[in-house]
Amino acid sequence: MGAATLVATKAKSEGLVYRILAAISFCHLLNDLVQSLLPAVYPLLKASFRLSFAQVGLITLTYQITASLLQPVIGLYTDRHPKPYSLPAGMGFTLVGLLLFSMAPTFSLLIVAAMLVGLGSAVFHPESSRVARMVSGGQHGLAQSVFQVGGNAGSAMGPLLAAFIVVPRGQHSIAWFSIVVLLAIVVLTHVGRWYKANRTAGKHAPVKDVHVKPALSRRKIGFSIAVLIALIFSKYFYMASLVSYYTFYLMAKFHLPVKSAQLYLFVFLGAVAAGTIIGGPVGDRIGRKWVIWCSILGVLPFTLMLPHANLFWTCILSAIIGVVLASAFSAILVYAQELVPGKVGMISGLFFGLAFGMAGLGAALFGKLADWTSITFVYQICAFLPAIGLLTAFLPNIETSRR
Repeated sequence: MGAATLVATKAKSEGLVYRILAAISFCHLLNDLVQSLLPAVYPLLKASFRLSFAQVGLITLTYQITASLLQPVIGLYTDRHPKPYSLPAGMGFTLVGLLLFSMAPTFSLLIVAAMLVGLGSAVFHPESSRVARMVSGGQHGLAQSVFQVGGNAGSAMGPLLAAFIVVPRGQHSIAWFSIVVLLAIVVLTHVGRWYKANRTAGKHAPVKDVHVKPALSRRKIGFSIAVLIALIFSKYFYMASLVSYYTFYLMAKFHLPVKSAQLYLFVFLGAVAAGTIIGGPVGDRIGRKWVIWCSILGVLPFTLMLPHANLFWTCILSAIIGVVLASAFSAILVYAQELVPGKVGMISGLFFGLAFGMAGLGAALFGKLADWTSITFVYQICAFLPAIGLLTAFLPNIETSRR
């Protein structure tokens, strides 16, 4: 009878943990759905406010840099002082920014709105990534992939919803998505309650991480982090060219209307969501370094072909690029967490922040380059970025060392 009770209790506990992982992934979906509305409505904002490509890139840069600079700081702070209810509080900033986006009459207020949405992301990502690791049960790659795929699914849905809701009805219809943010706040309040109850109990926390000393020297760890940062640069600079300017590229080269171009963007972002779920569990099984090799360098032939393809093959190649390239981030993040044990919040904040910052900087630079040359030329130049994946050769085989 005692054994049966123990089994039932364990099953109930695991069921709760899976629900928490599902909840945090669902909120990641809602959070990134709202964020993906911004690039999806850029053609609308560009026409309404008569913006240049450089100004469009500045909106992305503002949002991304705000999130980039604050995420590692917030992650480091919450490593030392956990704040379970920071998750719904951070989503509150996103709500205010979204509402401001819907009614902003000037370009400067669009910038302020982008800063608020970026601040919401800066709070959400480090703490939610920590919760995903807490409930991973040792399968850190799988948990991060499930968490990431929620965000990528939301990113894929944003342009689709923008095409059918915001584009026909205008800027003010962005406010309708405040319902999505309010739903996320409710769910995150329940997650925060669980987090508060379990952060000191240690039932699901990765206790081993806190006490494990890294097997590598500080110099080797620092060098490996630098290589990972270079890989993040490669991945997110290239992704910025697609996320921010893919619709403009399709409209300029193939003369597609806005709604049709956004459907192609949805296909690409859907492929990104599919690729994300692959990287984590495959990395758990065969090693994260192999996943990083294949996802960064392996995408190079396809990026080189993309600028020279017709519309059909552009769609196919962009989907392949999305699947392959998206598998990298979960592997890179968990690899970095294992390089620096016990600093989950700081490492998560650093790499989420880098992802946001690199994407924002890439969007701004590519926007300026597009103004000087053409949007087609941008894709010809950035096609070579995945060659930076060759630096993966310098990463230590930490999984082999620990085995």
